[in-house]
Amino acid sequence: MTRLRILAAVLVAGTLASASVHAQTTDDSKAHKKPKHPVKAKAESATETQLRELREQMHAQQSEIEALKSQLSGASQQAQQAATAQQSAAEAQSQAAAASAAASQATAAAAESSSKADALQTTVNDLKTSNVGLQETVVSTQKTIQDQLESPSTLHYKGITITPVAFFALEGVWRERSVNSDINTPFNSIPFPSANEGHVSEFNLSGRQSRLGGLFEGNAGNYKLSGYFEADFLGTGTSSNNNQSNSYVLRQRQIWGKVETQSGLAVTGGQMWSLVTEDGKSTDVRTEKLPNTIDSQYMVGFSWERQPGVRVQQRFGDVATGALTVAASVEQAQITNFTAASSVGAAVPGNFFFAGPGQNGGLYNAAGNISAGNGTSTGGITTYANNVAPDVIVKAAYDLPKAHFEVGGLGRFMRDYYFPILTAGGTAAAPVYTYSPNYNGNTVTAGGIFGSARVSPVKFVDFAVQAMGGQGVGRYGSGQLADATLRPDGTLEPIRNYHGMLSIETHPMPKLDAYAYYGGEYAQRTVYTTPSGDLIGYGPRNLSDTGCYNLPANPASSNGSTGSIGAVSCSSPTRYLQEGMIGFTYRAINSPKFGRLQYQFTYSYLQRNLWSGVGSATTPTGPRAEDSMFHAGMRYYIP
Repeated sequence: MTRLRILAAVLVAGTLASASVHAQTTDDSKAHKKPKHPVKAKAESATETQLRELREQMHAQQSEIEALKSQLSGASQQAQQAATAQQSAAEAQSQAAAASAAASQATAAAAESSSKADALQTTVNDLKTSNVGLQETVVSTQKTIQDQLESPSTLHYKGITITPVAFFALEGVWRERSVNSDINTPFNSIPFPSANEGHVSEFNLSGRQSRLGGLFEGNAGNYKLSGYFEADFLGTGTSSNNNQSNSYVLRQRQIWGKVETQSGLAVTGGQMWSLVTEDGKSTDVRTEKLPNTIDSQYMVGFSWERQPGVRVQQRFGDVATGALTVAASVEQAQITNFTAASSVGAAVPGNFFFAGPGQNGGLYNAAGNISAGNGTSTGGITTYANNVAPDVIVKAAYDLPKAHFEVGGLGRFMRDYYFPILTAGGTAAAPVYTYSPNYNGNTVTAGGIFGSARVSPVKFVDFAVQAMGGQGVGRYGSGQLADATLRPDGTLEPIRNYHGMLSIETHPMPKLDAYAYYGGEYAQRTVYTTPSGDLIGYGPRNLSDTGCYNLPANPASSNGSTGSIGAVSCSSPTRYLQEGMIGFTYRAINSPKFGRLQYQFTYSYLQRNLWSGVGSATTPTGPRAEDSMFHAGMRYYIP
C-alpha cells in the first residue's frame, strides 16, 4: 500500500508537470509556426539547447509517468483483484464452513441413518426370529388344540372340568395256609395247625379291584369347588360267588365334595380316607400315602379307615419355606371286634347291649356274628354299634420340599346299655345273676395319638414311619384287633392298642420301584374278675390253648366239604400281629397320552401271636400261627 501511495504522488506530480510543459509547447508553437516552405535551420542557442534538453527530460519523465501510471493501473487492478479474491476467499471460506457444517450434519445424519438402519435391521431380524417362533408357537398351539380335541385329558360340562379316573386289573394271590379270602387278607384270622385251613394252601385270581371314578372341578371366583367318586368291585351281594359268573357288585370307596378358598381354608364332606391316614401333602384328600401292595387290606400296622365325615383344614405358609396345616374332622364311629371271653363253660353276663345286626329295610345288611342277642361274641364281629357321637380327629401337618410330618389325636365315645347286677351266685363255671329291671346307659371315652414322618433325602429313596397308640383304637389298624371288651358289671372297657409301620421305597430306575415294609399291631390283655370268681375280658389267663397245635378233627360229620379256621381248644385272643413284605412295581409303559401299564409282585410273611392261656405239654406259652403269601398283578391305568 505504501508503494501505491508513492506511485500515486509521482503520477500526480508528473501530470501537473506534463500539463505545464504542454501549455508552454502550445504557446511556442503558435509563436514560431513554421512557414509553408522550409527555411534554413538556425544554430541553437544555449537557451534553446537547455529548453530542448528540458523537453527531452520532460518526455522521458512523461514516459516514465505513463509507465508508472500503467504499473499503477495494473497494481490497482491487482489490488482490486486481490480485494475481490480476498472477498471471494472469504465467501469461499464461509461457503466451506457452511459446507463443512453441512458435511458434519450429513455425517451425523448418515451415522444416525446407519444406526437407524442397524436398529431396523435388528428389528427385522428380531421380527424374523419372532415370526419363526410365532410360527412354531402357532403350529404347536394348533397341534395342542388338535390333541385336546382328539384326545382331551379332561372333559368339560358348562363350567365343570371332569377328569376320569380308572384302572383295570388282573390280580392273584397264593397263600401257604388258606384264609378262604380273595386278594384281601383278614390278618387276624391266620389259621393254626388245629384248623383244616392250617394244612392247605389257596390260589385265587381276581379282577375285582379294578377301579372307576372321576374328579369334578369348578372355579367359582373366590372358591374352588370339587367333587370326587371312586368305586371298585370288592363288594358282595347276597348271591355273589365265583362259581361261574363271578358276579360281584360295585361298591363305594370314596365319594365326597370339597370347597376351598385362596387363603388355604378347605371343607370336605363325604366318604373319604380318615384323617388318621398319612397324607402326602398337607391334609388334602387324594394325597394319601398307601403301601405299595396288591392286598386290598393293605399292610399290618397301617393306620386307616374309609368312612363318612366332615373335614375342615387351614393351611399356613408355603412348602418351599415350610407349610403348616391344621385340620379337624368328625367321622363315622363303630366298635369293631368286640371280644368278651371267660373260661370254657362259663357264661358271659348277658345284661348289656351296644349293637345289633342291621335291618335290610334300614339299608344295613344283616351280616355279622351276634350271639344270643346279648351283643357279645367270642372272636366274632358285632355289626352296627348304637353310637352316641362320631369319632373326633385333629391333626397338624408340616410340609417341606423333601419331608412331610404329621401328629394328631383321636377322641372316641363308646356307649352301651346294661342292667345292673343285683345278686351273683353259683360257681365260676356256672354263675347265677339277678338283674335290675331298669337299664342304665354308660359312655366311656377312648382314643389316642398318632403321627408319621416321611423324608426323601434323595430322589431315589423315601423313608417313612407311622405309629398310633391309645385306648380303643384297634379299628384304625389294618389287623382290626379288638378295641373294646366287657367289665363284670356289663359296661364297656376300651382295650389299649398300639400299631405302627416302617417303610423304605426306592426308585432305582424311572420305570422301577422296589420297596420293603414291616408292620405290627398289639392289643393289651384286659381282664377282670366277676362276682362269681371267674375271669372276664380280653385274654383271660384261664382260657384253654391245649388244642392250638393238634391235628384237625375228622370232618366226616360235614361230608368233608366244610373246613374251619377256628380251632377247638385254642381260645386265647391275638396279642400281636406282624407282617414283613418286599416287592417291586415295573411300569412297562408310562405315557401321559396312552396311560400306564404296570406289573407288580409282592411277598409277605405273616405271624399271629396269641395271649397265653391254659396250655399242655405240646403247647408252648403264647401260641403262634404263620402264613406266607405271594401277590401278583397287572394293571392298566388310563392317562
